Amino acid sequence: MGERVGSGAVAGAATRGRVVAVAAVLSAGLLVFHRAVPNAVGRVGSLLESFLPWLGLVVLVLFALALLRRSAVALVALLLPVAAWTYLFGGLFLPEPPAGPRELVVVQHNVSDENADPAATARALADAGPDLIALEELVPTALPLYERTLARRYPYHAVRGTVGLWSRHPLTGARLLDIKPPGITEPWSRGLRAVVRTPHGDVATYVAHLPSIRVGASGLASAHRDESARLLGRAVAAEELETVILLGDLNSTVDDRGLTPLTSRMNVAERGFALSFPAALPLARIDQVMARSATVRHIRTLPATGSDHLPVAARITLD
Repeated sequence: MGERVGSGAVAGAATRGRVVAVAAVLSAGLLVFHRAVPNAVGRVGSLLESFLPWLGLVVLVLFALALLRRSAVALVALLLPVAAWTYLFGGLFLPEPPAGPRELVVVQHNVSDENADPAATARALADAGPDLIALEELVPTALPLYERTLARRYPYHAVRGTVGLWSRHPLTGARLLDIKPPGITEPWSRGLRAVVRTPHGDVATYVAHLPSIRVGASGLASAHRDESARLLGRAVAAEELETVILLGDLNSTVDDRGLTPLTSRMNVAERGFALSFPAALPLARIDQVMARSATVRHIRTLPATGSDHLPVAARITLD
């Protein structure tokens, strides 16, 4: 009788180990083949991609279970999602590279239209010492405070609608960028394009704030954001200047296929995780810095301001 009970326990442990192993293989599949997850219903694919790095936590849970089950099969299977996660995101944890000769430092921040202390926010961003500062959710009552506070260190600036760009270097050709989706009928102006005359040459700089998304019982509501991203992607594709920098609250991560019109044309950060939203408990980086004919070498978050987003600072090396 004792022998039969012992055999049953071993068999049960082996079965539970196989369940963990199957879950590990499925996790690896989601990491590697996330583009194959359909978006037709509830935009499930985009929802998965918005939080794709967090699948690493699932792998940690499976690892703990494999240790509890003492399952060699499960532990070996876990090598698959570990390798997949490391391939996709491991490089973001590499040390910040040394500064180069043709480099710009930029700051991107959604300052919030409910920010109670715009002047303090402006000072904090300027203290990071960037060449460019891009801001979103500028409201008429707060705009003069940003202008006055940044004027001494950033003598050149352009504002269109609720987005603005401040620069140490001269700006020319500032204009409104129309990225308003057809489905939005109310007044809406969230894009600008200007040329920054840097010591290393002219750089077309775009500042954009894409529409918000919502997650509900029916899935991810991102149709307006996706359409705005397509309009922005067309504008970047038509840009005549070779070097382009895009700064903005894009309401999406770079893994989300909703930003493919941009990520297929531009480089994203090589190093740095920089989770920026929500500021109280950051879960995703939806504040982005991208570039064409330039490399986003590193991205990091700055300390919290009066916004529900954290500012991000990035180092860009021009080609």
